[in-house]
Amino acid sequence: MKKYLKYTFLAIGLLLLAVLAGFYVWTQQTYEPSAKLVELVDEVEAEDGWVVYEPEGTSKAGIVLYPGAKVEPEAYAYLAQQWSEEGYVVGIPHVPLNLAFTGVGKAEEMMERYPSVEKWYVGGHSLGGVAAASFAHDNLDEVAGLFFLGSYPGGGDDFSEKDLPVLSIFAENDGLTSSENIEQSKALLPDDAVFYEIDGGNHAQFGMYGPQKGDNKAELPVKEQQDQIVDAFVAWARP
Repeated sequence: MKKYLKYTFLAIGLLLLAVLAGFYVWTQQTYEPSAKLVELVDEVEAEDGWVVYEPEGTSKAGIVLYPGAKVEPEAYAYLAQQWSEEGYVVGIPHVPLNLAFTGVGKAEEMMERYPSVEKWYVGGHSLGGVAAASFAHDNLDEVAGLFFLGSYPGGGDDFSEKDLPVLSIFAENDGLTSSENIEQSKALLPDDAVFYEIDGGNHAQFGMYGPQKGDNKAELPVKEQQDQIVDAFVAWARP
């Protein structure tokens, strides 16, 4: 009997090891920046785990953008570059296992790097938006606003009674975050939350990393979708 139990536990251990190894390999199969992004931005370099764009002169505010699941931070470099030209310092973190929920506290790191910046907006794409919402919910005094790109908060992060500006940008052809998901998320957001729909946009074009499994085809160029994202954020954050 003892010998039987020994082999049973060994088999279970090996199975768990195989599952963990498979999960790790899956997390490393990332979405890399597309060739289109390389055409549009200056050279992108990550430093100390961050992709950072700084404006010329004094920053009027800061933005922390959490990347989507398995999407490399560099894939959001166009958004970051455009926002920096509008006067924002922008940081996109590398997160453990390329999954934003493993690095929820990263925004604090960015804030500590730029202590002179008094106003911070946090947001994210897809799973990154869930992580951003988690950070904002636990750090309301440090966050000036929360934004979602094809995303919404997890059920445990209810902002409906919070005095926090919220922007939700979603896309008509998003195959991973549907308009029904966005509608349902309204119950977790303040009554004055701003919703902006990108006609013909899809999930993958919230970044620049090419097609994504499960997504629908976009009906507009990726640069046009990205420019709408930049403009919608700037218009929302300006008041």
